[in-house]
Amino acid sequence: MRRFLITVGTVVVLAGCSTSGTPTAAPDTGIAETTTTTVPPQTTTTDDLPPTIPYSFGTVRVAGATDRVTYDVAVPQIDGPDPAVVQEFNESMHQALIDQTQGYGDARFSLSDARPGPTYVGDSVVGAVLNTSWDANPPGAHPTYLIATVTVNTATAQPITLQDLFPDLPAGLQRLSEQSALLLPDTAAGPNFEAGGIAPETVNFADWVPSSTGMNIRFGDYQVGPHAIGLVDVTIPWSALTDVADPGTLAALAG
Repeated sequence: MRRFLITVGTVVVLAGCSTSGTPTAAPDTGIAETTTTTVPPQTTTTDDLPPTIPYSFGTVRVAGATDRVTYDVAVPQIDGPDPAVVQEFNESMHQALIDQTQGYGDARFSLSDARPGPTYVGDSVVGAVLNTSWDANPPGAHPTYLIATVTVNTATAQPITLQDLFPDLPAGLQRLSEQSALLLPDTAAGPNFEAGGIAPETVNFADWVPSSTGMNIRFGDYQVGPHAIGLVDVTIPWSALTDVADPGTLAALAG
């Protein structure tokens, strides 16, 4: 049975990038460290959900600064019965934010909240999107939106990668490219979408999460069209991937 969760609110103040939903020593990332106060996530569920949800989503607010970056971002986090799954997911999400703060060469910038991305709890997986807003410092004309995604197999407490899903990675990427080309004309990108943004390369399809109907591909700012169209995503039906996907991994994602 698939389960969907609507996050109502979490209020956590965290300066420094801890690696779980509870206070821990910060890794040596150059991110400032202060005290942490955590308020457990509060959630509501849709009417068709069972009374007990194995994993629930909330957020932790991560705020601080390095020598060239300031950040104040709500990072998705989970709580649930398997500590290994919780740790893997939460640490991976924090690492995604660290990667964003450490990129872009010598540029000075700030990261803040963008539109919240989807979260998903399935029978065998949890997945979520971290959306942030990149602003030059001093500010430029408009922000650029960054995307990071994490999907964890709850049976193994390990992340699921494109290579896990597609044993023949080039064949899998080709299928994602072909399916995206069919779906993008019906999005804000339109029929004149940027074809280079869906070339069958790992970097173009690195940001994805499972959904109840298929593989939700998240395209970054400027990837498939101009900044004005905003962030774009398509959902490729699981049935379109059966002949190129690993059966066990596909079953976990689609179950």
